[in-house]
Amino acid sequence: MKRAFITGITGQDGSYLAELLLGKGYDVHGLVRRSSMLNRGRIDHLKDDPNLTLHYGDLTDGVSLVNLVRLIEPDEVYNLGAQSHVKISFEMPDHTASTNAIGTLRLLEAIRAAGLDCRFYQASTSEMFGLTPPPQSETSVFHPRSPYGASKLQAHWVTVNYREAYDLFAVSGILFNHESPRRGENFVTRKITKAVAAIEAGITDHVELGNLEAVRDWGYAPEYVEGMWRMLQADEPDDYVLATGEGHTIRDFLDAAFSHAGLTWSEHVKHNEAFERPAEVDALIGDSSKAKAALGWEAQTKALDLARLMVDADREDLDRLLHGR
Repeated sequence: MKRAFITGITGQDGSYLAELLLGKGYDVHGLVRRSSMLNRGRIDHLKDDPNLTLHYGDLTDGVSLVNLVRLIEPDEVYNLGAQSHVKISFEMPDHTASTNAIGTLRLLEAIRAAGLDCRFYQASTSEMFGLTPPPQSETSVFHPRSPYGASKLQAHWVTVNYREAYDLFAVSGILFNHESPRRGENFVTRKITKAVAAIEAGITDHVELGNLEAVRDWGYAPEYVEGMWRMLQADEPDDYVLATGEGHTIRDFLDAAFSHAGLTWSEHVKHNEAFERPAEVDALIGDSSKAKAALGWEAQTKALDLARLMVDADREDLDRLLHGR
C-alpha cells in the first residue's frame, strides 16, 4: 500500500485528490490547520475511511512539517496547501509569501533532512506567466502580476532547485484555472454559479463582479488531480502544464451560466471596482501538449460545459438547503 501526504487536503483539489488516491488503495494522510471552527466540508464524506488520517500542522510551522514527514514516511507528497486567492494576496502579501513560497521550502527541506526516498508534487499555477502572451507552455517566460503569482514562482523554482541539487523526484504541475462545485465561494466562477441559483430561486436579484474581460483557460478539477497523480508515476521528474487550450472571458462564462437557467446575465450583474486587481492578467491559455504526449493526459471538460455543470450543482445544493431534499 502506497502512502501519500497531502497538504491542503480540505481544499477543492485536495478533496478530489484524496478521493482519487483512496480509490487506488493508498494510505492517505492529510494536513489540516487548527482553528476554532472545523472547515472540512469537502472531505466529510471520507471521514470514516480507515485509510484516511488527518494531522494538525501548518506550512508556516517548519517544526510541525519535520515531525509529520518523519512520522508518516510518505511515498508521495502533494503540496496543495496555499493562500490561493489572487485578490486577497494583494491585501495579505506577507502571509501569502510565507505560506506559498517559504512553506514549500520548509516542506522540501523537511523531506531532504529526513532522508526520505519519496516523490514530491508542487502545485504551481498559470498566474506565474502573468503578462506573457498566450499560449503559455513549460518554456514560456514567467512574469507574475500579483503577490500570489510571485510566491508561487518562488515555490516553483525552489522545487526545481531541490530536484537538481539533491536528486529529489520533485515535479511542478503548472495548472491553469480548474473549477468544480467544490470551488471556494469567493472565486469568480463559483460566485457566478451560486448567484444564478439564488437569482433563479428569487433569493437575490444581482451579483457584483469586477473585470469581465479577463481571458482564462478553465478546466474541471477532478481531471486535473488525475494529472497530478500521473506526474508522480512517470519514470523521471519533470514539469508539466495542464490546461484545456481554450480561452474564454468571464463574460463568456457568465453567458453560459445564466443562459443555462434561462436568464440574461446583463440584467443581474453590477460592476464593483473593489473586485478588480491592482495589476490584471489579461489572458491565460495553456498548451498542455507535453502532458498529453508524456502522460497521456488531456482535458475533457471545457469551460462552458463546466459553467453549466456548476450551475446544476448549485441548484441542487440550494434546493436541499431550502427544502431538505
